[in-house]
Amino acid sequence: MQKIIQHIKHSLSGYYPETEIKAFTKILFSDVFHLNMLDIYLGRNIKLSEEELTLLEDVLVRLRKQEPIQYIIGSTQFYGLTLQVNEDTLIPRPETAELVDLIIKENGDKALTILDIGTGSGCIAISLALNLPKARVKAWDISEGALRIATANARTLQAKVNFECKDALHATVESESLDIIVSNPPYITEKEKADMEANVLDWEPASALFVPDEDPLLFYRAIATLGKIALKDNGKVYFEINQAFGEDTYRMMSDLGYHQIEVLKDLSGKDRIVKAVK
Repeated sequence: MQKIIQHIKHSLSGYYPETEIKAFTKILFSDVFHLNMLDIYLGRNIKLSEEELTLLEDVLVRLRKQEPIQYIIGSTQFYGLTLQVNEDTLIPRPETAELVDLIIKENGDKALTILDIGTGSGCIAISLALNLPKARVKAWDISEGALRIATANARTLQAKVNFECKDALHATVESESLDIIVSNPPYITEKEKADMEANVLDWEPASALFVPDEDPLLFYRAIATLGKIALKDNGKVYFEINQAFGEDTYRMMSDLGYHQIEVLKDLSGKDRIVKAVK
């Protein structure tokens, strides 16, 4: 097995830092080959079959092309859940888990109606549905491919979420029907592409990532405007935001008449969440 570990390291050296290669190795052994990690750590003699060795080489080729390992294995971990992902969905980030955690902690076990806009893999909607069992959770996405993955994830995890194919920029919703709107919409400006890693830029869906340089708050404004109609009195909006636009998002929400607006930092100390009350 040490030869396999060294082979993985040699194959990926120069493409990824050593810490990331170690993480990939652990994922390959546990999630692809379903090996007991304790046996690996103890150095027990474990052999891969010819078929498994062929699969390993295929995975290494794909990794050298900067394909995210989550797409290669078809799943990722989020908020204690295993979710399917593919090129139709963003790979959920830890910052989004912070957003989910905040909503759960602030709203408790209440009979709320929640709408997740731009659901992708369904990570936010499903996590909320499972952790707020009295809530009615709905979720929108413009991508039918993403909705297929989200629906499959909800079914596998037995989460009750009503998914709909809707465009956040042109949608309508029933007046005063929601307690919470949550969204992690596209928020990376086109000019920020130059600073992005190839495994994001070349593989993850651009429609879920980018907004025009001249209108970085495009989706936030549309969703917040929708919220003024759709939210009940004292209903809440929770946004995951681009760290560069915390103050701009705050001002936009204030101009629309929201109150109790807060810009919250993530664990890295960057502006990442905006919450507000109608």
